[in-house]
Amino acid sequence: MSADQHREKAPRVLGFGLITVSDTRSPEDDISGRTLSGLAHAGGHRVEGPELVADDVSAIRRALRRMLAHPLVDVVVLTGGTGFSPRDVTLDAVAPLLEQSVDGFGELFRVLSYQQVGAAAMLSRAAAGLTAGKAVFLLPGSPKAVTLAMEKLILPEVGHLLSQARRE
Repeated sequence: MSADQHREKAPRVLGFGLITVSDTRSPEDDISGRTLSGLAHAGGHRVEGPELVADDVSAIRRALRRMLAHPLVDVVVLTGGTGFSPRDVTLDAVAPLLEQSVDGFGELFRVLSYQQVGAAAMLSRAAAGLTAGKAVFLLPGSPKAVTLAMEKLILPEVGHLLSQARRE
């Protein structure tokens, strides 16, 4: 089957669990979390969150495990903590919980980001993976990066990704 045929068979409505990782944001100024929620809703999907957690490995893991355990969540998207500052620990927290990595996501995100911000795109540790039949995406904390990833990569392909990952 072609990629288009696979996409046609993919689920159309998914549950998105959203997590914002930040020591400086509050629910009132979590623009990236609201952006994620709005884009997922606009795509016709269900949304849980966004949940706001500190830049702390244990807090991030607890929040991710809660979202993964939610029976209506198929996709977990985390925004924030994917850079190189000492407080950017999202990838470090999440990577050990992933069963498979989706290397192409980070690669494509950085290519698309390069078109917007130039060489600064290499400073992102955006990543994705699969665990327990669910997709997990790690995005930078900026609304522009969230929009880019959701519109160009996640929303167009996550159903296809999950249908492949869940094949018997």
